[in-house]
Amino acid sequence: MTEKNRDDSMRKLNILIVEDGRSQREMLRDFLISEGHNVSEAENGESAIKAVQASHFDLILLDYKMPGMDGLAVLKEVKRINHEIDVVIITAYGTIETAVEAIKVGAIDYITKPIELDELLILVDRVAERRGLIRENELLKQELGKKGVTTEKIVYKSPQMVELINMASRVAASRASILIQGESGTGKELLARLIHQLSPRADKPIVVVNCGALSETLLESELFGHEKGAYTGAASRRIGRFEEADGGTLFLDEIGELTPAVQVKLLRFLQEREISRLGSNASIPVDVRIISATNRDLEARVREGAFREDLFYRLKVVAMTLPPLRERKEDLPALIDYYLEKFIRDNASPVRGMTAEARDMLLKYDYPGNIRELVNIMERAVVIARDEYISLADLPFQSGAVREAAGKKHPISLRESLEELEKRLIGEAMTKASDNQTKAAEMLGMSERMLRYKLKKYDLKMRGGDG
Repeated sequence: MTEKNRDDSMRKLNILIVEDGRSQREMLRDFLISEGHNVSEAENGESAIKAVQASHFDLILLDYKMPGMDGLAVLKEVKRINHEIDVVIITAYGTIETAVEAIKVGAIDYITKPIELDELLILVDRVAERRGLIRENELLKQELGKKGVTTEKIVYKSPQMVELINMASRVAASRASILIQGESGTGKELLARLIHQLSPRADKPIVVVNCGALSETLLESELFGHEKGAYTGAASRRIGRFEEADGGTLFLDEIGELTPAVQVKLLRFLQEREISRLGSNASIPVDVRIISATNRDLEARVREGAFREDLFYRLKVVAMTLPPLRERKEDLPALIDYYLEKFIRDNASPVRGMTAEARDMLLKYDYPGNIRELVNIMERAVVIARDEYISLADLPFQSGAVREAAGKKHPISLRESLEELEKRLIGEAMTKASDNQTKAAEMLGMSERMLRYKLKKYDLKMRGGDG
C-alpha cells in the first residue's frame, strides 16, 4: 500500500445519517459517498440504535427533531453503547439552545438547516483528521508493542497528545537534539524516556540531570567529571554524566538554569562531540544524544542575554511542546481512572471508586501543577478515604472559592449562545496569533479550513493579512 493510499484509507469514515426526511437523507448520502466515505442511513431513532448495535461507525449525523425518539434521546443511547462515536447534531437555525444541550451530553458539534455542504465537509474532514491521528497512534502502539516498548505511563486520548506521541516516534531514530518545552509537572521526563526507548540507543542508558539543583561547580563536575585535585574536596578522579551516558541519551532538565560557563562547555560538546574533565585539558570523545527540557521561555532568556543564542539553536533542532493539563481535558477521565487504579493497587486499599460529585470536581479543576498535581491529589485521596468511595471530603480543595469555581454550573442562555462563545474565542485566538491563521487554528484545535469558514461565517475582520 502506497503512503497516499494509506492516508486515504485513514481518512475514510463510516458514517451513519439519521434523518426522517428522505430527500435530505439521500442528498447527504450521495454527497458523502462522492467524498469517499462509507455511508449508512436510518430514518428514525429506533433504527439508528439498531444500526449502532450491529455495526461500527466513526461519525453519526443526527437530526434533532424526529418522530418517536428525538435526537437527544438517541445521542444519550449512542454514547451509552459506544462513547467513542463522534456525533454531529443537525438542528433548525432557531433552536441553537438544543444544540448546546446536545453538546453537554456528548455531541462534538452541530450544523444548522438548511445544510451548507461546504460547512458539512469541513466538519467531516475535521473528524477524519482526528480519527486518522488516533488510528495512526494505535498502529504505532502495536508496532512498539512488538519491540517491547510501552507508552502506558503516558496516559492520553487528546488529539494534541496523539500528535505529540506520533512525532516522538518520528524523531527518535535521529541523533538530533530535542528541546521539550512545557509547564512544570506536564511530564517532560516521561516524554524524554519514551523517545529514548524508541531510539536505536534504547539498549544504552538514559542519564537524567537536573540543571537547576546544583551550584555551577558541582553541576560542571556532575556533567563533565573531574580529575583529582580539580577543586577543594575533589579527592579522586570522577567520571561525569556525559561519560556515563556514552552511547545513550543525556536528559538535561531545567536547561534554562545553566550558568554561562556551563553553557560554553555544553556548546563545545555539541560542536565537537567531545568533553574535558575539570582539571584536565585532555579531550574525551563521547557519543551522546541530548534531550533537554525547560519550563521557562528560553527565547526570552536569549533576548535578555541570560542564555546563549547559538546554544539555544543547537539544543532546539527539534522542538516539542507538552500542553498543560487544562488544555487537554479530554485526557482527564483516563488519567483519573489510571491513577485511581494504580494507587488502590499500590496501597492495597479497600477503596472501590469515587462518588459522582468527587469525579465531577476533578474533571472541572484546572490543575495549575498539571499531571504532578493530579497524581498527588489521587494518591492522597486513596490513602485518606473515609469510605469505599472517595468523596468531596477526601479531596484537598479546602477553599470555598476553589470549590465554587470547580463545581459551579454555567448555564448558557440563548443570548449567550454557542455561536457567540465560539465567535469570541476565535477572535481572541486571532488576536493572540497576530492574525496568523495557522497559529490560531492550532490554539483552537481546529483545521485551518474550518477556521477560514468560521472567520467568513462570523464576518471577523483581520487587522492585517492572514500571516
